[in-house]
Amino acid sequence: MEKGERLDKNENKNNCSLRNGLIPNSNYQNHYLSREKGDGPFVLTHEEQALKASAATSDHDENVDSSEEEPQHEIVEFFEETPLWVAILTYLGYAILILFGHFRDVLRNWKLEKAPVAAEPNKEGWVPLYQSFESFYTRNLYMRIRDCWNRPICSVPGAEFNLMDRETPDHGWTFKFTGGTTKAMNMGSYNYLGFAQTEGLCADAAVEATHKYGCGMCSSRHELGNMDIHTELEELLANFLGVEDCMTFGMGFATNSMNIPIFVNKGCLVLSDELNHASLVLGARLSGATIKVFKHGDVADLEQKLRDAVIYGQARTHRPYRKILILVEGIYSMEGSIVMLPEVIALKKKYKAYLFLDEAHSIGALGPNGRGVVDYFGCDPKDVDILMGTFTKSFGAAGGYIAGTKTLVDYVRHRSHSACYATSMPAPVAQQIITSTKIIMGLDGTDDGSKRRGQLAWNCRYFRRRLHEMGFIIFGNKDSPVVPVLLYCPAKIAAFSRECLQRGLATVVVGFPATPIIESRARFCLSASHTKEMIDKALAIIDEVGDRLSLKYSSMPVPQFSEKDEDFKKR
Repeated sequence: MEKGERLDKNENKNNCSLRNGLIPNSNYQNHYLSREKGDGPFVLTHEEQALKASAATSDHDENVDSSEEEPQHEIVEFFEETPLWVAILTYLGYAILILFGHFRDVLRNWKLEKAPVAAEPNKEGWVPLYQSFESFYTRNLYMRIRDCWNRPICSVPGAEFNLMDRETPDHGWTFKFTGGTTKAMNMGSYNYLGFAQTEGLCADAAVEATHKYGCGMCSSRHELGNMDIHTELEELLANFLGVEDCMTFGMGFATNSMNIPIFVNKGCLVLSDELNHASLVLGARLSGATIKVFKHGDVADLEQKLRDAVIYGQARTHRPYRKILILVEGIYSMEGSIVMLPEVIALKKKYKAYLFLDEAHSIGALGPNGRGVVDYFGCDPKDVDILMGTFTKSFGAAGGYIAGTKTLVDYVRHRSHSACYATSMPAPVAQQIITSTKIIMGLDGTDDGSKRRGQLAWNCRYFRRRLHEMGFIIFGNKDSPVVPVLLYCPAKIAAFSRECLQRGLATVVVGFPATPIIESRARFCLSASHTKEMIDKALAIIDEVGDRLSLKYSSMPVPQFSEKDEDFKKR
């Protein structure tokens, strides 16, 4: 199935899928707007413009600046389909690599090639410990381009950082450092609000916390690792999120994988988006519940599976499921898409299901007040049963949280494996989150948080518009700080990463199996710490490398959803 079909099979124009809808604050209309055929993205009708203009703003708590208005959105997401000739060349490229891989394995068996091989000892009667294809893929494809990943840095991961130079004498099997460093622009780290800093309020507060509490707690929350700074953090977060209570954890991945099993188990049903993060997938599998996957962002498919679950019940016995839990993310980290939260909330209410919302990439980065996708759509946080997020992105720290009603959070405190067995969050990390949250909320007495959100929002739209103008195929929502640029051919994965780094731009490239086999991509992450000059420099590098590698496959019209340069200068 193509990406475009995941959203709406009836919406296909100029070889792309464009999801577009108007989301007023308090009067959400559950529909996709109709479009006329034409050369460019459609515009709203007079009635829709009037509805948008008359949308009321939602009330928020007293800590939010009253001058800030709620979002009034024209939801635009692009998932341009892979051109047929590009898909054919991509499959051909993988076929050639696999063919050469088998040939090299023959040479290794004949002792004609001396490259190291990740092989198991030959133990008679023992079954293989490693999967054969996984081992084959690692030694013949991944190792050849391994230099594009695991690059060590030796500075703060801000807008720019220093990479430690290294070289490999055996084609990626081993590396050794040369002693030199390379300065590069960082467009791969998800430092959305620019709080990855070694100076400023956050850094100073973290240093003070280190002097007061030390670096580690050396105990779990259930024993002697529950400190006053954790209580302060959780009270602040509950206030920020607009919920009754909150609990924090030391690791974001474990916040999902170790807590989902306490909400569902055997006899329950989990409905999971097909592109959910591995932590959500693992948590669902560990729970023992029945898992059904719905197409990415496809609310109609989700409703069909909800309807079937309610009508037919469990597969063999047809007994009703004990409960149904929907797992979605705010921003999908590989697609750059944003969940259509109002529609999902409407469905979960209609079918009496529970909703687990992972705001790892959206909290802090989306919404007029930085409260994530709930704030972005102007939804009531009480309509989401379980709010989850991490501090590794917008907060420049580590860990995660589960938030909701006091009853829910009290249950988590007693039942969570992360609370019972894992060491509690280090005090300097907790203090970093407290300080950055206060800045986001405006409790520091400045408008720094608002400026950071505004800078990030402008950076996202400007960067996307320029990439569209250059002719790249990019995925995702116009307001998402995650911007995937499609590379397709396997040889271009490494070539793009290396060419960009040679020109002073560090980015992340991703291929199979992390993505579908014909959808290898570079993932850019925008930050509030990126200036317009930095972004223009990065765009010039991407444009040059794109021409060199022939990556400009797009045939869709350029969307006009970003501010102009002169407007940005005025602001």
